[in-house]
Amino acid sequence: MVWFVGAGPGAEDLITVRGRRLLEEADIVVYAGSLVNEGLLKNVKKECRIYNSAYMTLEEILDVMICGEKCGKRVVRLHTGDPCLYGAVREQMDALKEAGVSYKICPGVSSFSGAAASLEAEYTLPGVSQSVVITRMAGRTPVPKGESIRSFAAHRATMVVFLSAGMLDELSEELTAGGYEPDTPAAIVYKATWPDEKVLRCTVAELGGTAKKHGITKTALIIVGNVLEGTYERSRLYHPQFTTEFRTGN
Repeated sequence: MVWFVGAGPGAEDLITVRGRRLLEEADIVVYAGSLVNEGLLKNVKKECRIYNSAYMTLEEILDVMICGEKCGKRVVRLHTGDPCLYGAVREQMDALKEAGVSYKICPGVSSFSGAAASLEAEYTLPGVSQSVVITRMAGRTPVPKGESIRSFAAHRATMVVFLSAGMLDELSEELTAGGYEPDTPAAIVYKATWPDEKVLRCTVAELGGTAKKHGITKTALIIVGNVLEGTYERSRLYHPQFTTEFRTGN
């Protein structure tokens, strides 16, 4: 069996209980070395073979996983955060399926959740935003037509931008051109939940300058939206006049 395991956002103790158990039982681990906290590898068996996928091609990764599984080994493919976001995981699963290799997925805590915790933020506040757009700037890897930052910005919902820390001047331009005001609250969260985490609050207009001042060029999430301010409506769910399945309002 091959297990795709979400390593969590960075902190060693933010991997799930299931993910930790799978690591402890693994005979082979292929981990995303450019992003996964290597401290998680302390949980593996001494005889476990470890591969850093940062130095491997897709074909090399698949060869390790397929050969390992066919030899009866327990294989863990350790991805940062949750594999479902920017993990390039679908191409691996399709190749395993074609090779007749069984696999399962163990979800993980995404860095966008870790960033919210570090910001003490709620992405969905009543009367402010009830939607979260998770996206990225177009770079060497393009984004589909109709999914540009500018088009999403028109909704003025909460936005979490991955893989774009090196393009923050351009990001500011796209956000304002799309509909966010230049003074819209924003934040840069570098290495959310890691020991060397940095939380930098600014505005949309200040994103580029803030990143330059603090030397942030990668491994950071950008959060944009008025949920980062203090103004919002009270939740109706816990309002004394609001009737629910479990209690009657006044």
